[in-house]
Amino acid sequence: MITNFDHIMSNKSDGELIKIVTVDVHKYQKEAIASAQKEIEKRDIDSAKFETIATKALIEKRIENKLNQSEVSTASRIVNFIVDLVSFWIIFFVIAMLINIIFTIDLNNDLLIWGILLLAFFLYYIIMEFKFQKTIGKFITKTKVVNLYGKKPSLNDIIIRTCCRLIPLDRVSFLFTKNGFHDKISNTTVIKD
Repeated sequence: MITNFDHIMSNKSDGELIKIVTVDVHKYQKEAIASAQKEIEKRDIDSAKFETIATKALIEKRIENKLNQSEVSTASRIVNFIVDLVSFWIIFFVIAMLINIIFTIDLNNDLLIWGILLLAFFLYYIIMEFKFQKTIGKFITKTKVVNLYGKKPSLNDIIIRTCCRLIPLDRVSFLFTKNGFHDKISNTTVIKD
């Protein structure tokens, strides 16, 4: 007799099945685990492949657990936000004054102001988080940005992270979820240093 679990497990990849019967066994009902085991036997998955995938899944699970234990509090995220906001505005005013002095440009142009704001924003976050894995706020709270493997994020990850900060309500999203929009979309997180 084919159960609903049999049908669900037949659509899973080999890796997903192996993960279900090894590291994620506590997340599933007994019937689901039995269906996953039956599907693995039906596919006659090579034992070496099984061990390789199981080992990789176990390592990923340990990294995930370590990151979860190192994640920072909402209070630290708020301090980061406030310090970074002040730092960003200081950088904006410095850039604006330099442009005004060097090019003797009138800064009453709204388009120019918005351009300088965006330039300061991207320079601050991309340079700080890519070079140091920290902004000034993160230096103060002793936290840093990492990817989901606990490693230094790539430049692409940081650019995506910075662009996602422009999403409306991003700044408060971490109050309602474990990580904010800019964390989730860029596959990064903030942990204790």
